Amino acid sequence: MEATTLLTTPSLTVSEFRCDAGPEDTPFAECRTGHSIAYVRSGSFGCHCRAGFFELVAGSMLVGAPGEEYTCTHEHVCGDVCLSFFLSEDLVDALGGRREVWQVGATSPLPELMVLGELAQTAADGNSDLGLDEVGQILAGRFIEVVSGKARKPARPTARDRRRAVEAALWIDDNSHAELDLEQAAKQAGLSPFHFLRLFSAVLGVTPHQYLVRSRLRHAARLLTEDDTAVTDIAYDVGFGDLSNFVRTFHRAAGVSPTKFRQASKGQRKILDERLAVN
Repeated sequence: MEATTLLTTPSLTVSEFRCDAGPEDTPFAECRTGHSIAYVRSGSFGCHCRAGFFELVAGSMLVGAPGEEYTCTHEHVCGDVCLSFFLSEDLVDALGGRREVWQVGATSPLPELMVLGELAQTAADGNSDLGLDEVGQILAGRFIEVVSGKARKPARPTARDRRRAVEAALWIDDNSHAELDLEQAAKQAGLSPFHFLRLFSAVLGVTPHQYLVRSRLRHAARLLTEDDTAVTDIAYDVGFGDLSNFVRTFHRAAGVSPTKFRQASKGQRKILDERLAVN
């Protein structure tokens, strides 16, 4: 089993597990120490647990609860890949699901969860302006709703909530050049990450990470039009961790590369100068 940790925060840890076990390998039991949901991205495996026996395929989810024992088998195919989310007790409490929800053992491939599982993988690959921590919490919340059969009531922000969201957005914009995550922004707002994510999205129509990325893009666009600073320097100055991610994200937003955006802005300025000279 090859495990790669993709994200670690106080509320959530996300890891990718790649297993190459096959029909000839001896199954072994594992005991969970916390709550988790594992989205099966590819392959297949069987799972024996107190809730019964499950055959999991791509799109299924393995559900872990503290103290529960699981034995996985590979009787039909060799190997599987899972994107696993390990939740803190504080996050589990914020989600509000009953104890029975976490004892279902597994879920079948459900469209409501599969689309979010793939969105999480897209975020993990750096191809989304959503944060992996955000998608993980959204997926966990949706899991609770689907398994319990009870839809969560939509957030109804009060005047105080709206002020909190706006103040948080201003703080994010002021600090967008730094490394920020959901936990930091939620702490700034005095809320749990799960409730802050719901509140911010309800008030402003974007998640905190989406707003962070868009703030960085806005600052980058301004710098590209104002001076001749190298594109690489601008990428790092506004908070992007690497040049390729900046170029990809900027192109997705603007429809052109940062270099072409700069060229277009200079061309427009030249035309404007010529018009002013004529008048």
